[in-house]
Amino acid sequence: MADTRVSFSPALRLLQLSPAHTPAPAPPSSSPTAFSCPSSPSSASSSSSSSSRYSESCSDCPTRRQRRRRPAPRPQPARDERPSSLSASPRSSSPGGSSASLSSDVPDPAPAPSPPTEKELQVIDTEVALKACQEVLLKVQMQQQDGAIQEEDEERRADVCDLSPASDRSSWLLRLFQSKLFDASMAVAYLFKSKEPGVQAYIGNRLFGFPPSDVDFYLPQLLSMYVHMDGEVGDAIRPYLVHRCSGSIVFSLLCAWLLGAYSSDMHISAQRHSRGARLRKLILSDQLRPPAASAAAAPASPCSSPGESPSPRGHQRSKSDATTCSGPGGALRRTESNPKVEVREPERLRPQRELVKSLLAIGRRLASLPGKEQKTQRLISELSLLNHKLPARVWLPTADFQHHLVRIPHTQAAVLNSKDKAPYIIYVEVLECENFETSPVPIRIPETRIHSARSADNLDCNADTTACAGATGGSLCGVHNYDNDDDAWATDDIGQLQVEVQTSSSDNLSQFSLDSLTSVESREMFVAAGDIRRRLSENLAQTPTSFRKDPEDPSAVALKEPWEDKVRRIQETSPYGHLSGWHLLPVIVKCGDDLRQELLVYQVLTQLQAIWRQERVPLWIKPYKILVMSSDSGMIEPVLNAVSLHQVRKQSQLSLLKYFLQEHGSFTTEQFLKAQRNFVQSCAGYSLVCYLLQVKDRHNGNILLDSEGHIIHIDFGFILSSSPRNLGFETSAFKLTDDFVEVMGGLNGDMFVYYKMLMLQGMIAARKHMDKVLHMVEIMQQGSHLACFQGSGTIRGLKERFHMSLTEEQLQLLVERMVDGSVRSITTKLYDSFQYMVNGIM
Repeated sequence: MADTRVSFSPALRLLQLSPAHTPAPAPPSSSPTAFSCPSSPSSASSSSSSSSRYSESCSDCPTRRQRRRRPAPRPQPARDERPSSLSASPRSSSPGGSSASLSSDVPDPAPAPSPPTEKELQVIDTEVALKACQEVLLKVQMQQQDGAIQEEDEERRADVCDLSPASDRSSWLLRLFQSKLFDASMAVAYLFKSKEPGVQAYIGNRLFGFPPSDVDFYLPQLLSMYVHMDGEVGDAIRPYLVHRCSGSIVFSLLCAWLLGAYSSDMHISAQRHSRGARLRKLILSDQLRPPAASAAAAPASPCSSPGESPSPRGHQRSKSDATTCSGPGGALRRTESNPKVEVREPERLRPQRELVKSLLAIGRRLASLPGKEQKTQRLISELSLLNHKLPARVWLPTADFQHHLVRIPHTQAAVLNSKDKAPYIIYVEVLECENFETSPVPIRIPETRIHSARSADNLDCNADTTACAGATGGSLCGVHNYDNDDDAWATDDIGQLQVEVQTSSSDNLSQFSLDSLTSVESREMFVAAGDIRRRLSENLAQTPTSFRKDPEDPSAVALKEPWEDKVRRIQETSPYGHLSGWHLLPVIVKCGDDLRQELLVYQVLTQLQAIWRQERVPLWIKPYKILVMSSDSGMIEPVLNAVSLHQVRKQSQLSLLKYFLQEHGSFTTEQFLKAQRNFVQSCAGYSLVCYLLQVKDRHNGNILLDSEGHIIHIDFGFILSSSPRNLGFETSAFKLTDDFVEVMGGLNGDMFVYYKMLMLQGMIAARKHMDKVLHMVEIMQQGSHLACFQGSGTIRGLKERFHMSLTEEQLQLLVERMVDGSVRSITTKLYDSFQYMVNGIM
């Protein structure tokens, strides 16, 4: 806005608004006098810039309008006064051409105007002038601010227009990646979906910030992407894998097993040089280990024993020399049958790998035997030989805590039902430790040791102080520590054993002072305690079960026995049972079956279980751990206190409802009502699982019933696009037989209505989180040759079964139709009949 000046008559200069703002006398010139507003700076530029708005505001005041109507007479000025004017001359206007005047209709002044009278001096009020000046300055400031804001807005719009959609989307993604909602599930999904290397690299770095357990759950997806996807994804994942492998031997072996399994889908020529094969070779060579472990292992060379000096440089190796150094942790070995030099496994990984190979080899040898009895006898003998190598620095991979494996009770193992394969279940004794890599391995305790707790002869009620002293080798010490008695241990080919156990061990139940042994009452208490212990041991050794021994199904008795009773019985007979940190762990070893589909189902079940818990839907399912060791072998965590419906029918010869009444009491008891509710909640949960994943081969041998009334589906060899012999014979959405409905109280019972309500709530909750399940399955389809991914519509069909387009009312009608169709399904009845005639499954 151009600068303007306002010229006033000498009368306005006489207003004397304030002493500080009184204008100086005008110099003798022809230009008009400039007026400075009291609220404005005294500079001429600020006053001139606001004078034009001042004239506009002053022209609107009532005093100004009154003056326009009645112009005052102009008296003649004196001769000694300079002529002045009430309006600004056009020649004195601003360069922009704007002119401000106090009166636009007043004619030009006379050449010799008279001085203003007192009446004229009272025309303009002081308050009005101050208010007008303030309004002018305020408007100018507002206009300047508006102009600056408008310029900023224009610049911002220009910047926004310059931004491309990709950069805008990247900024939103960055905010999502840095938020608290971004978890491992979203990281894996975006890592799979994103095609931008920068985003993939950022997510690869974000993996370090998640808890290791969260990332371990999605390890199959990460390794599958590492093997089958492009190089950018592999480069983003590799730093995290290398970091974790360097810090954990468990994670290293788990990655090596999974990499070998997922690389088997590739062509044989591409496997050897693939990225997954190279990483697997790097892991098994033990080159990925902590820096401290590498530095500690460097001085200890396998080429020479600790007491020998290294060979001279010019030494020529003789034929008897067996080993040479070969990289970190490895050695070379030459044999007569194989004159070539082969690489020996690193000592840090060798024990665990040998244990796994031995267990898998036992399963393959059992598959060649004809009957279950021969398989069971061979299994017991094989495990007995394996026990000679224990304890060792080995562990059970399905466990969640650090431990050392010390013993396998070989007589407790059993072969499971299978037509062509020979899966078997074993129970292993472990001792918990802080770190199995650094903690000392427990010393071997032979099974032939003599101990008071293992023999009733040492608990003679007529024992006196002299007999007690004789039993202690002549010692009169009242606290007898059998573990330190050299006569109590038997020697074998391992050599003399030295076991150090504290005297306060829980295994020494009869530790009394010398004074207590001299008392008759204490001797009676000692006898009573020993007699009770002996009788309990005998009773536990012959625990009665409702199942009889079946040569064709030796696992029925072992699986029916309550787990707490089994643990107590084995602990009583174990030489390690008295040690602190003792645990009994079960595991199923399976050979000849691809467990990668089982692993995928375990992940989906775990995800659905978390979703239903989050949405507070009381559905019950039991995901059991799967350990994939190759494309045709692995280990499975067994379901405790559970037997198959086939075993229930065969052993009890009762219907399912009558078996419930036999196990849990009559209809009105609290135990039966609780078991019935557990049955309904688990049946509804597995019905949804079977529908979403299209689980087939649902005969009664693949459905378990636990001691609390839950049903558990196992053996997910046929899911999604696959079915037995690819016939698609089972057409129902899920298995819901008449026996199931009878346990629920019939089609009109309250529990059956509760079952359908749970299914509806579970479906509504599951489809809220559909992407979590969908991405998990879609990633595993990449580059996979599994039977469940045959066809191009696998993922599309899975997405359609969530029915995202249906309302809740429509979804309720769908559940009603599925339940009614499953109850009346003829194919379910025919498939059960076929399994009974062919495989004898009731």
